[in-house]
Amino acid sequence: MNFKEYGDNNKDTIMLLHGGGLSWWNYREEAEKLQESYHIVIPILDGHSDSDRSFTSIEDNAQEIIDYITNNYNGHIRLMGGLSLGGQILLEILSRKNDICDCAIIESALAIPMKATYKMIRPAFSMSYGLISKKWFSQMQFKSLKIREDLFSEYYRDTCKISKEDMIAFMEANSKYEIKDSLSSTKAKVLVVVGDKERPIMKKSASIIHQKINGSRIEILPNYYHGDFSINNPQQYVKAINELIANRNLKSKSFYNAETKSKNEQIELEERNRTDTKFLVKDKVQFGGEVRK
Repeated sequence: MNFKEYGDNNKDTIMLLHGGGLSWWNYREEAEKLQESYHIVIPILDGHSDSDRSFTSIEDNAQEIIDYITNNYNGHIRLMGGLSLGGQILLEILSRKNDICDCAIIESALAIPMKATYKMIRPAFSMSYGLISKKWFSQMQFKSLKIREDLFSEYYRDTCKISKEDMIAFMEANSKYEIKDSLSSTKAKVLVVVGDKERPIMKKSASIIHQKINGSRIEILPNYYHGDFSINNPQQYVKAINELIANRNLKSKSFYNAETKSKNEQIELEERNRTDTKFLVKDKVQFGGEVRK
């Protein structure tokens, strides 16, 4: 597994896990804003652009990251965050090592297996994979995911590098993942986040995760879609990290405040809301610093 790093490695470490089909640029702005205060590490998940091996399973990725933290940070870091597939890997990490981090942010992680979707993934991708390299098709997909326009070149470049088998493998893993009973024993202070514009199954998943982790807090973000929080609103994400680290009891008022969104952000959100092109791939993919093995 390869890693992107920002900041001084003598400072407290934050690790952020990007979504399926994306890469480290998902968290680039967060890393740039946080690097003066923290050491930021962004793993490039297996099977993704610039990774060093094929994707096998959520469990294997989780164990690779646990081993990396054990070998490089004495088995414990300050905070971990994960979006979608990255959120599922983080749930698996918390289930396997309950003291791996002080705080965690789980964003839009599916916790309910989708058997019908799982059966459709291989035949659907076998037919449509060749279209991914077509820029017009990638632009249509990109718009449906509601990712900020300035990330398109990286999105297009990196999705084109993902092999068909890797894409099928991580999409199948995403659709069939089940949270473990041992998740309830985590010692981390956990914030569970989901957008209120996401599919009902994602909001139900957030509720299940929240109920599974004693003392966790759930935030349903108004007018946010899948991945909106970390990809399109890095300032809000950084605010959440700082408040989660500073607040020991998770009882403070919501870090989310619609009034803090700039006029430009509101205009961009309204524009994204008007674009609702459907596409087969519902998950997101995300991407900072120097690559290290």
